[in-house]
Amino acid sequence: MEKTYVLVGRVAKPQGIAGEIKVYPLTDDVNRFCRLREVILTRDDRAEIHRLVRARVDQGYAFLTLEGVDSRDLAERYRGCDVRIHHRDVPPLKDRWYYFELEGMQVYEHDVLLGTLAKVLETGANDVYVVQGKFGDICVPALKSVVMNVDVEKRRMDVVLPVGLADL
Repeated sequence: MEKTYVLVGRVAKPQGIAGEIKVYPLTDDVNRFCRLREVILTRDDRAEIHRLVRARVDQGYAFLTLEGVDSRDLAERYRGCDVRIHHRDVPPLKDRWYYFELEGMQVYEHDVLLGTLAKVLETGANDVYVVQGKFGDICVPALKSVVMNVDVEKRRMDVVLPVGLADL
């Protein structure tokens, strides 16, 4: 999917008979849906941009009414679709980063390229960055004592690996 789109939810099902869709949010701010003007619904390699007529939040879910989707049958077509937004609609974070900003970064330790940050794993205690490179897969804990610098614009992360991981 195009890099300018950011995943924020998944269509669970149609809601009611007027075409509203129920969205399971994949974001820590479900209220973001109420500030959007459009969403991109994707499945496989297909993407459709839809203008929002109305958005509301109830019991942790987002309920969206899309322009031109005015019946349950039309809404049913979008069951299971990913809900994405344009990168430009993502509010900046302070001293934190979105996964999409981190994935694909080059990761270095003392100017030695360890590899590319391929995936962010959520473990509960702290995230873990999976770095793939010539040393194989390295699981880097996302801790301030390990991650020294993140430069989103230069696509670079500098780390100091903990004892045990540093013996590569």
